[in-house]
Amino acid sequence: MKLFRFQLQFLIPLGVTLIVAVVLAFPLMDALTQRWFSRDLGLRSALVASALSESINKAVSGQNIERLHPLFDRTLKDERLTALGLCRSDGRLLLSTPEYPVGLSCAQANEISHRSPPRLVSEAGTMHISIHPIALDSGESVELIQLHDLAFVERRTLLSRQYFVIFVVLLGLVIALTTVVAAQLSWRAWIKGIRGILRGEDVARAPLSPAPPELPADFAADIRARLRDLEDEYHRNHGSSEHWSAARLRSLLRTQLRSDQVIVASNREPYIHERQNDQIIVSQPASGLVTAIEPVMRACSGTWIAHGSGGADREMADKQGCLALPPGTSEYTLRRLWLSPEEEAGYYSGFANGGLWPLCHLANMLPVFRDVDWVHYQTVNRRFAEAIIAEARVEDPVVLVQDYHLALVPAMVRERLPRATIISFWHIPWPNPEAFLICPWRSEILHGMLGSTIIGFQTRHHCRNFIDTIDRTLEARIDHERSTILYHGAESLIESYPISIAWPESAEQEKWPSVIEHGAEVRRQHGLPESSRIILGVDRLDYIKGIPERLAAFERLLEASPEWLGKLVFLQVAAPSRESMQEYQMARARVAHCVGRINARFGWPGYQPVHLLARHHDRAEILALYRAADVCMVSSLHDGMNLVCKEFIAARDDERGVLLLSQFAGASRELPEALSINPYHVEGMATALQQALEMPLAEQRERMASMRMAVREANVFRWASRMLSDASRQRLHERVTLRVQRHHDA
Repeated sequence: MKLFRFQLQFLIPLGVTLIVAVVLAFPLMDALTQRWFSRDLGLRSALVASALSESINKAVSGQNIERLHPLFDRTLKDERLTALGLCRSDGRLLLSTPEYPVGLSCAQANEISHRSPPRLVSEAGTMHISIHPIALDSGESVELIQLHDLAFVERRTLLSRQYFVIFVVLLGLVIALTTVVAAQLSWRAWIKGIRGILRGEDVARAPLSPAPPELPADFAADIRARLRDLEDEYHRNHGSSEHWSAARLRSLLRTQLRSDQVIVASNREPYIHERQNDQIIVSQPASGLVTAIEPVMRACSGTWIAHGSGGADREMADKQGCLALPPGTSEYTLRRLWLSPEEEAGYYSGFANGGLWPLCHLANMLPVFRDVDWVHYQTVNRRFAEAIIAEARVEDPVVLVQDYHLALVPAMVRERLPRATIISFWHIPWPNPEAFLICPWRSEILHGMLGSTIIGFQTRHHCRNFIDTIDRTLEARIDHERSTILYHGAESLIESYPISIAWPESAEQEKWPSVIEHGAEVRRQHGLPESSRIILGVDRLDYIKGIPERLAAFERLLEASPEWLGKLVFLQVAAPSRESMQEYQMARARVAHCVGRINARFGWPGYQPVHLLARHHDRAEILALYRAADVCMVSSLHDGMNLVCKEFIAARDDERGVLLLSQFAGASRELPEALSINPYHVEGMATALQQALEMPLAEQRERMASMRMAVREANVFRWASRMLSDASRQRLHERVTLRVQRHHDA
């Protein structure tokens, strides 16, 4: 029935089109037919005049006109010729046949003959008039008038119309029948191909074999990609109803992976020790990576290898650079690596953040690649790999390599620990293949990453970009159905794992001061009136976070709605980051300029619209800001995930507050209840700010309750569990393959 409706939807427009074509063709056919017959009658008239010219000359010259009557009567036996007339040069009618129209003078006939077409409409019907001069021996001339009946032309025209309609009808039937048969065959073939994909029948095909012949390869690839997107969405929204916790993650690690050792490698360390006024202060850096990984390490009791960047880090670590964390407990071990200033400048500021970071973020900052930076990057990655190998107590540890700073580490570790389960997670976006071709050492980076058992990204889009990059750059076998890459005999799974945060435990939430107390504390610290509304931004001071753009939107709001002056304050936390790099110095100066301009324009003694908090804040301070804010604004120009929005949601147990979230942050797909903003559209963000400030409490609660449920279920332990579960399946597959190979060899 559905196929019949589909065919009917095609056949009806076909029929209408043919009918319109016939209607439009009729005037053209009639005009063409009339022109053809008019030309034919003109030729016939010329022949008749030529045949009668000699007889007419003799009769008129001999003044014996009567002898022409028999000649004209014989000539009129032609069924098409109706009447004849003979006129003198002075316009007098000399002779006419009985059928000659009464009242048609020679002058009238001559005038009609020059028309286009030369037709006379009378009671006897429509006639074609033609006049031909005949020269006489006397030097004078007469004119022969011929009138042809056009009734046969009308009959021929009607007959032509009938034939044309019959032809169009037959042609339409042939086209319709051909279309129906082709649609039936094509429909069945496509249905068969799609059903095969849905049932997974083509999964067993060779990875590089073509798509089923009944489906175009690009269409089949789109279907498979969409199915994987739906699968990801299902995993996110319909996962286990049981809440993921540290204990459950620890149980999964020990039962499925059969290993009690987890090693994490990242550039950034979870805690930094700095000396201030003869005291050592410990703090956590403002980093989404630390926010996500630190709870996992506390659950797994593993070893974290990181670059020791704090001024007092050496004093707090032992000779191997190790210390127990978190401070005051011993839940996991941190091993710090010490880098020389040259290594840190080349590896971190140079290649990683001067090259790869802008390359992966679409933020209008050109990447810079230098040979000396690449050498330091290789050296530091080798040191991280050696530290991982040194810390491994078993042959098959679970190694989590974090982010773009350590892209070469997986292959280096694989050389020494072939049975290790290596999971690489890329926290930032992966660019499209054309953009990644900018990197001079793209093949080496991809080779290093493909030493991983699993390569994880924030979104499915980033996974597709990575697979396309491999396809364009390396000789590797890609299995799009299983999302795996076979390279140099080793298989890597490419999967999306949207990162998250650790949801606050009930005991922790019970210790929180109330939202009212937090709000009063924040307003007191910053000298704000009790009735003031607060817009909050929490970021590292980075050019991809869109801080100047959100400040411009706030400025536009104050311009358009001056009633907010004195009642509305923007608190922007901007933790210093990569201060030695010129790009970040420029970003800091730009933010400071924006803040100064807005405060000078709209502020007065006792009121500053924007408060720039350009320092590191501990968790308690950030929590108080989250709970005091009326609006939290995340305006990243391009971001892998951005965990600030999830932290804000987790802090709002009162189910109040509004989240403005950039559509270019990975979290925007998981949090559709947030107000989506385009950070490149200042007026649009200002309108969204106005909407957020005026949003009713009931709507705030509806949106916040839905987002809190989503973040609570998809917490960081669930993120880690998905990666570790996939790693478990990969390891099981490798063991089965190894056993089969051993039996075969035996």
